[in-house]
Amino acid sequence: MSKDNSSIGFGVGILLGVIGGIAAGVLYAPRSGEETREKIKETVCELAEKHSPAVNEAKKQAMESIDLLKYKLEKQYKKFGNMLKSKKLRKAKELESLSDYDFN
Repeated sequence: MSKDNSSIGFGVGILLGVIGGIAAGVLYAPRSGEETREKIKETVCELAEKHSPAVNEAKKQAMESIDLLKYKLEKQYKKFGNMLKSKKLRKAKELESLSDYDFN
């Protein structure tokens, strides 16, 4: 599990580095606003095309992790519910056995 976390962290680090590089390039570029916007548009489109499979894979892995966590939580919830039911049944049986005695 820690390998998955480090892979995700590495991917996020790369993404943030790319975004930071683009931002620095835009801020220090000696171009007009129109040229800058066109360059940004091209860069974003290239990045989207290049990294789309990786983003989709990361999204798939995240959804699988969420589904697994959801399954585990539901399982624990059912265990807890069953535990409460068994305690209630035991208590009811105790009360029933006490009420079997006639004190009149």
